[in-house]
Amino acid sequence: MRKAMLSVLVAVLAAFANAGEASGKVKLVRVPDGGIQPQVAVDAQGAAYLLYYRGDAGGGDLFYATTKDGGATFSKAIKVNSAPGSAVAAGSIRGAQMAQGKNGRVHVAWMGSKNAEPKGPNGATPMLYARLNDAKDAFEPQVNVMQWAEGLDGGGTVAADAAGNVYVVWHGAGAEKGEERRRVYVARSSDEGKTFARETPATDGSAGACACCGMRAFAASDGKVYLLYRAAMKKTNRDMHLLVSRDNGASFAGGVLDQWQNNTCVMSSAGFSESPAGVLAAWETKEQVFFTRIDAKTGKPGGAVGAAGMGAKRKHPSVAGNAAGETLLVWTEGTGWNKGGRLAWQLYGADGKPAAEKGAAPGVPEWSFGAAFATPGGFTIVY
Repeated sequence: MRKAMLSVLVAVLAAFANAGEASGKVKLVRVPDGGIQPQVAVDAQGAAYLLYYRGDAGGGDLFYATTKDGGATFSKAIKVNSAPGSAVAAGSIRGAQMAQGKNGRVHVAWMGSKNAEPKGPNGATPMLYARLNDAKDAFEPQVNVMQWAEGLDGGGTVAADAAGNVYVVWHGAGAEKGEERRRVYVARSSDEGKTFARETPATDGSAGACACCGMRAFAASDGKVYLLYRAAMKKTNRDMHLLVSRDNGASFAGGVLDQWQNNTCVMSSAGFSESPAGVLAAWETKEQVFFTRIDAKTGKPGGAVGAAGMGAKRKHPSVAGNAAGETLLVWTEGTGWNKGGRLAWQLYGADGKPAAEKGAAPGVPEWSFGAAFATPGGFTIVY
């Protein structure tokens, strides 16, 4: 009896020791240095670029590292922001975002903290940007790309392509106040982020923009630029919108991707990635997470696929696809203001149907989430 109980105890302890280590095709990896809010991009050679946050939630720093072995090891981290404490993590959707562009150059954009410099117009919260230098061993000094469209609240986003175009995007109040009249703005660079043109509106303001909701931009390999943002028409129609540009961000077209009637600010987030099968988009609605594959020719989304089962407060979706046509959807459950939760994931086959492999792991830190990327042998989730 004692031997049997000892065996059970050893098994339980082993389970706790291995908590967070998935089996099968999905591998779990912790953010280095106790960091939070991971963002991941993968280059053509399969190397993954990681961006993460450290410090006080109201004013911390950003770090960049790489891995060539699916997250088993990471390079020595490089600090991104040149002004200490100029990034922010509070709210989970106001953190930095990253994009990989021409010749593998990394571009980072983030909403400035209350102490961030340089300031935006009229002393407003700035939309900050920094890029990896030519030697790829340091980031150039951060700059503010917001010239007039102030009112930053839900954070911004960045996209970059192989032609040297960089897009820093955010939603702001501009000349009109009220979230039901907010617009999405795009600051464009055609020289790999050396200089940016004055921001221009990507939306006409008729749908508004959910003030404290995050958004996501993505530049596909064919040059199209996609935007996901949450509207705020009449302060109740908080629908998720998908926009696409075929002219390097000069104009955008699209419409409602998913509807949500809610008279409060829902602090939602979204995600993009690209696989050999096309661009994948992920978002959250009514405490559920979804993904879809976008048609490369039309720029229109296919059918929405929701995560199976039930979960409490499903948020912060991340999606990745591999060469076999499989898709991994990742999200958090139970997270909230200044509250951590658990990580969850579901693998989908090439037919779009849920595969047997799925799982959950505790220990998502407060203000954080997971980020997925494909590897030669499957997928890695950094959290």
